[in-house]
Amino acid sequence: MIDLRSDTVTQPTPAMREAIAGAVVGDEQEREDPTVLELERRAAAFLGQEEAVFVPTATMANQIALRILSRPGDELLAEENSHVFLYEQGGPAVFSGLVMRGLPGHHGKIAPEQIRAAMRDWSSGHMPVTRLVSIENTHNSSGGRVWTVAEIDAVAAIARELDLRLHLDGARIVNAATALGVPPAEIGRRADTVTLCLSKGLGCPLGALVAGSAELMVAARRGKHLFGGATRQAGIVAAAGVYALDHHVARIADDHARARRLGEAWAAAGLAVDPEQVETNFVFLDVAPLGLTNAEASARLAAAGVRLSDTVHPTILRAVTHLGITDEDVERAAELVPQALGTAPLRAA
Repeated sequence: MIDLRSDTVTQPTPAMREAIAGAVVGDEQEREDPTVLELERRAAAFLGQEEAVFVPTATMANQIALRILSRPGDELLAEENSHVFLYEQGGPAVFSGLVMRGLPGHHGKIAPEQIRAAMRDWSSGHMPVTRLVSIENTHNSSGGRVWTVAEIDAVAAIARELDLRLHLDGARIVNAATALGVPPAEIGRRADTVTLCLSKGLGCPLGALVAGSAELMVAARRGKHLFGGATRQAGIVAAAGVYALDHHVARIADDHARARRLGEAWAAAGLAVDPEQVETNFVFLDVAPLGLTNAEASARLAAAGVRLSDTVHPTILRAVTHLGITDEDVERAAELVPQALGTAPLRAA
């Protein structure tokens, strides 16, 4: 089975497993785990911030960031299909008491003028205070689309002008940096807080980081404990993150090249794929022109040996390249998917 559902399905490599097995550990909750401390130190520099806090998941990292940047009853602005709105169980409302206001985006991005127009006039005392903007780079629900540095700068500038805090959901910030040809720090330093997921393109079994100023990270550590993320000998997990920063960053470009190959091959075979929209490791495939539902198309693909995943868009399936996908897998999927969906003839046995 060629599993293109997500870059979260990766398995630790043998070398990563060796790093995990050999990790030096201590009591992380007491700040005594040397491997966790090393990961946090390196991740802070990697993301362009003063300090970082290691947590179990990227959702927890996002929710900690939103909490420490706001107060209950404040308003959060983000693109309407952002991960923090769609895939985190209403966390901003549950954990931080935030009013969540989604803005329509273009390729997952919102413009400075939208933020200005969305500001509440709370001087009457009746409205929530618009306090916080969250952006997502790369943007999951738009097909791994990338915010450029200039676009982030424009949002950061309006946030400063309007006294808003800026959070960057950087679960796939390494993909964004690779696509832009800049270090992740060049993107991450522009926000008040930034998160990084270790279990996506970097291929770790779990783990994430939230980074920001030293002052904010004091609050983030309290939030980590409050949310149930304080751990003990967590170096066995953090070791995978340290290994990934050393060995799995440069290879992200391979995922992007493989996604482009898939997009071009599927488009050439008559499938509804726009190769120009393949900016990172995502390929969106619209099955509506085939007269199929997502469930019907997925069943055909699975029978042919390829797994894709649903998206928030009712007729679009998603392929995501990752550490577990080889060039040979891509060439097989390039043939199998059009055959299974009926736009290319079956090859004779």
